Amino acid sequence: MNGGVDSLLSEEVIDLTRGPSGLGFNIVGGTDQQHMSNDSGIYVSRIKENGAAALDGRLQEGDRILAVNGKDLKNMLHQDAVDLFRTAGDSVSLKVQHRLLIIGGSFGLREFAQIRYDAHKLHGKIDPALEERIKKNKVTLESEYEKLKDDALDDWKNIRGPRPWEDSKPMQDQQR
Repeated sequence: MNGGVDSLLSEEVIDLTRGPSGLGFNIVGGTDQQHMSNDSGIYVSRIKENGAAALDGRLQEGDRILAVNGKDLKNMLHQDAVDLFRTAGDSVSLKVQHRLLIIGGSFGLREFAQIRYDAHKLHGKIDPALEERIKKNKVTLESEYEKLKDDALDDWKNIRGPRPWEDSKPMQDQQR
């Protein structure tokens, strides 16, 4: 991926406790107010500063909300989704889909360098609750090795990705 942009989807369950300003985010979308063409999903449009979602830190603008307290949001009108959030109670469980962008090439390198620079400027200015969560979920080389050491890597194949002018599926099937 030389200078390309790709994305992965990941799902997460986020439990929030309603605060003075509600759950602390706004939504867009629904079957009657599509946020993107041919997509009637419910998306986070804004995270309110110091709201429950902002303090938790996991929910991001652009995330798709798949379910609220186990209730699927698929094919739901916008107002019905709003009503569901309002009546969900004080403890709300959200099933969320994050879109992770993967950026390669010199553009990706520049973006990564900018993120490192910004993070370095913030050193020591992290919210104490977030810092505690980061310490609990510390990733080390040893912990990652423990996850991988029992995997059968002898059958691993290095499959070349397609060039921009090649169709990816037949190319990868041919190499398997």
